[in-house]
Amino acid sequence: MPSAKPIVGIGRVLLWSGGSLWIGRATGHAQAHAHHAIQVSMALTGRLRLCGAETPWRDHAVAMVHPHQRHQFDGGGETVAQIFVEPETTQGRALLQLHDAAPIVDLPSETIQPLLAALRDGFASEAPDEALIAISHRLVDTLCGQALPAFSVDPRISRAIEFMRERLSEPVTLAQAAAAAHLSPSRFRHLFVAQTGMSLRAYLLWARVEAAVGAAMGGVSWTEAAQAWGFADSAHLSRTCRRMFGIAPTMLVRP
Repeated sequence: MPSAKPIVGIGRVLLWSGGSLWIGRATGHAQAHAHHAIQVSMALTGRLRLCGAETPWRDHAVAMVHPHQRHQFDGGGETVAQIFVEPETTQGRALLQLHDAAPIVDLPSETIQPLLAALRDGFASEAPDEALIAISHRLVDTLCGQALPAFSVDPRISRAIEFMRERLSEPVTLAQAAAAAHLSPSRFRHLFVAQTGMSLRAYLLWARVEAAVGAAMGGVSWTEAAQAWGFADSAHLSRTCRRMFGIAPTMLVRP
């Protein structure tokens, strides 16, 4: 059985356009949660455990959780890495095309062992952010193999997402996002849900909580991060983070 303790000890959170890396030693488990991104969970030492809404706890070396799937995670005191990939990206589409069988699927770990070792060693040696991000990109590219997405995100939605991500610290309205996509608000609302699987409001909330956590892990206080990214206060950010990632921000420990 997984530990009853809440998860603590994530050492670093690094963000880039379309994804993020959460890496460190994890003890305890994250409560049931769901989020927009594809989650690639990797045990850098030992094994990790995952369970879904309708699937029991299982051990994994490397596994993928599909978007919007309710699940729990248990690091078991091991060093783990979680890479979150936006499903609208080319990498995200390729992963979903390759692994579309179940909410939680095992991924082949043999071809990425050198990259897992590089990620583990880079974290242990406090490598620069850019180095860990580069390894993460290579790792996901390797998992994607030669797969090409069967279809890509509508470029109008891609423009709107880029527009919004450049303004996450500001209020963004449906009308503004629709204008960036050169669509009417009603048409944009329909197309955005069809392409992303979630409402505009939910997407902005996901992007903002991820950005706030990244800022706080970079040295900004949780209160400052909450206010900078549009949350009423740190308690509001904490509740949202717990709902989306299964953990509260204060459980993330800086190295």
